[in-house]
This record gives sequence, C-alpha cells and structure tokens, in this order.
Amino acid sequence: MSDASAAKGGHVLCALDDIPDPGGKGFALAGRPAFFVVRTGDEVRGYLNTCPHQGTPLDWKPDTFLTYDKSLIQCSTHWAKFRIEDGECVAGPCLGKSLGSIFIRIRGGEVVLDG
Repeated sequence: MSDASAAKGGHVLCALDDIPDPGGKGFALAGRPAFFVVRTGDEVRGYLNTCPHQGTPLDWKPDTFLTYDKSLIQCSTHWAKFRIEDGECVAGPCLGKSLGSIFIRIRGGEVVLDG
C-alpha cells in the first residue's frame, strides 16, 4: 500500500470505470485471500473468491463472476448462484450459505479496499 493510500484509509484497487456495469473484477493481493468486486451502477460489493460449497474459485475465466443475464453471482464448479447484494446462495449445493464479504467502498471514482 502506498503512503498516499494508507493516509487516506484504504488500498486503491482500481477505478470504478475499470469494472463493467454490471460486472466483476478479481484481485489477488499479497497476504490476502483472492477476492472479487461486483459492480452494479455506482455500487460495489466485495466477496472472497471462494465458494462455500467446496472452497473452489467462483470465476470460470478471469473476471467472469456473474450469470449470463448478469443478475446473480455464479460458481463455476457446481453452478451455485448467489445474490449480488448480500452474497447469499439462492440456488445450488450451498443453499442458504453466503460468500465471505470484503469491505469495499468508492472514493472519488476509485474502488478502495478498507482495512
């Protein structure tokens, strides 16, 4: 983390415009588990890139986390589906479980990882 981003409180991941709307972008930072950010309009949410069913990554190719119609997050292994707004599994083998959340926010057009 740069001194500037530390002083402002958080690690800048990318510009908001670097994430398709709607869409997702994965991240791998040293010392942290892999995670991804999902954008819908001017809102972002962050989740661990780990399915609660078997611990496999969710994306089947880089930055591909959403269903075809882009309404849900989908696991590439067993097609479990999760709500974008809270990460809860609504279909598939981990029904009722949730994705692990990551604290993400937007600051001045940038997507920032808190903590």
